[in-house]
Amino acid sequence: MADLSKYRNIGIFAHVDAGKTTTTERILSLTGKIHKIGEVHDGESTTDFMEQEAERGITIQSAATTCFWKDHRFNIIDTPGHVDFTVEVYRSLKVLDGGVGVFCASGGVEPQSETNWRYADESEVARVIYINKLDRIGGDFYRVVAQVKDILGATPLVMVLPIGIEGDFVGVCDLLTRKAWVWDDSGQPENYEIQDIPADMVDKVEEYRAALIETAVEQDDELMMTYLEGEEPSIEDIKKCIRKGTIALDFFPTYCGSSFKNKGVQLVLDAVVDYLPNPTEVDPQPEVDAEGNETGEFAIVDTEKPLRALAFKIMDDQFGALTFTRIYSGKIEKGMNVLNSFTGKTERIGRLVEMHADQRTEIDSAQAGDIIAIVGLKGTQTGHTLCDPKFPATLEPMVFPEPVISIAVSPKDKANAEKLGVAIGKMVAEDPSFYVETDQDSGETILKGMGELHLDIKVDILKRTHGVEVTVGQPQVAYRESITKTITDSYTHKKQSGGSGQFGKIDYTIEPNEVGAGFEFTSTVVGGNVPKEFFPAIEKGFRTSMVKGVLAGYPTEDVKVTLTDGASHSVDSSAVAFELAARGAYRQSIPKAGAQILEPIMKLDVFCPEDNIGDVIGDLNRRRGMIQSQEKTPSGVIRIKAEAALSEMFGYIGDLRTMSSGRGQFSMEFSHYAPCPKNISEKVIEEAKERDAKK
Repeated sequence: MADLSKYRNIGIFAHVDAGKTTTTERILSLTGKIHKIGEVHDGESTTDFMEQEAERGITIQSAATTCFWKDHRFNIIDTPGHVDFTVEVYRSLKVLDGGVGVFCASGGVEPQSETNWRYADESEVARVIYINKLDRIGGDFYRVVAQVKDILGATPLVMVLPIGIEGDFVGVCDLLTRKAWVWDDSGQPENYEIQDIPADMVDKVEEYRAALIETAVEQDDELMMTYLEGEEPSIEDIKKCIRKGTIALDFFPTYCGSSFKNKGVQLVLDAVVDYLPNPTEVDPQPEVDAEGNETGEFAIVDTEKPLRALAFKIMDDQFGALTFTRIYSGKIEKGMNVLNSFTGKTERIGRLVEMHADQRTEIDSAQAGDIIAIVGLKGTQTGHTLCDPKFPATLEPMVFPEPVISIAVSPKDKANAEKLGVAIGKMVAEDPSFYVETDQDSGETILKGMGELHLDIKVDILKRTHGVEVTVGQPQVAYRESITKTITDSYTHKKQSGGSGQFGKIDYTIEPNEVGAGFEFTSTVVGGNVPKEFFPAIEKGFRTSMVKGVLAGYPTEDVKVTLTDGASHSVDSSAVAFELAARGAYRQSIPKAGAQILEPIMKLDVFCPEDNIGDVIGDLNRRRGMIQSQEKTPSGVIRIKAEAALSEMFGYIGDLRTMSSGRGQFSMEFSHYAPCPKNISEKVIEEAKERDAKK
């Protein structure tokens, strides 16, 4: 049985272009997993194996791989950095025990770094920090350390200092051992020497080393007292303290290097072994009941306990569906039957594979702590729990964001129409933030996602991976509807057509609910005017009506309905009659309650040269943008934080590049819904009427 103390389940995450995938390539090379290093800019990296990833030089889906370093097994997930694919980061962090946060030495703490860091905080994942690209112009280790403190509110524990900057970067000083690791110019990671610290850095090393030890010994009262009395603890004792504080998220060991130039990565690997937790050292996963409430039971990481595993990603390839699974307790073996607690059905485990990006190695069994892929599971989706049929349980599921943008696609001919359904079924299973629905009237297929790039990639995958030719419509914004007034009203549903009739009368109050609270139904009915058994039918009538708003047909949100009174008939009243009464009440009362259109507001981070700041801000103002702050970064670029309506942001990247001579960049993520201005609302309602007229 494998020793769990030698396991490290880690993820590598960062902003776009900070060097995550290059760092993963170096780790795989150093651990002997690959022999030829592939470069992202050549489109040849190991973990970016999709055509679309190679072309764009970005990571789109998380890739899993396994390697070994100093007798320790690393299960590594390389995650995307682009904001449209944060769901991949979220679900990866959900199943990992530790992480490596990569920051660019010249870009510093960028927008997506903040989002990923927040996800990692929410998932309580211990991390080490790696400041990459120190060989780049503008690379500044100390500035990024300060940004980690100021912007992320985290405590970086500096473990190494860089020797030289930009083109003169040659290595790092290890503060604990007071030794310098210096690489030659060959670019080979193994060509380094351990030397004495350069004379001009001795004072700085001592200053940072003292701060390191002071922070570390706070984890152990006895060691702290000894240290205050003037006796320095041993390196082993300091390492134990650093490990304890890292796992407790009190601080984050911070390293630096240049992955592209093969300098500094070994120390990061040593830090993963020394300071990040093994599967038994993290809080166990809580189990939940059918409603999603915690039961007080936990999936303890132990090979002898009943099986508990979480499917966190589905991927389709030429061999069939792969279900990436993290095993929390027990063992899983080829040929055994497991229960999917979400569907209530058992599935047989056909083949188990250990993943290396898109390559795989067949295995016969896996155990608690492992991250593996199962081939050929039929009904298992992302977030489902696989467990021992004799000891059923459900692990805390994943929550995914709602899409904010949609496009209509239609197949070019009948042959493509048949392929489209199969292809979309596979794509929806793979990506929980990708939604698909069919417009019942027009017959068009509507794709919904997190942003323009997200849907652009999906259409590309349809064409190239699945060979489906489609015609693509204009992007559409996912508007919502809500109400602004409280209204008290009454509705009677009455139908008599021979035999028993239908009768249901309800008196009710409809009012705006808190923002983000969704739909809420309560009852204050006293006595038996409306029998209690009809309450669920009334709630269902209102809830199902909310799917289609009265203004433009968009879902209605944040509405509270209170049933105050009503009447029933001993023969003619039924659940159906009261459900129909609720539907009629919705149509009657929502227009009176000040119905309004809500639009998605996006959080923007725009970077542009100082010379173009006037044009960029003027353009954002024209797009109904609200500028919240602007600051000059140390590299001389202006960073603008703003909010803007999604409907105004289509095609923005092209305009920004034109204004900034190709040097501007931006990222955007959903922030909240807000009421539309009157002229926009009227336009949205008019477009909805035109769509309905065409149908």
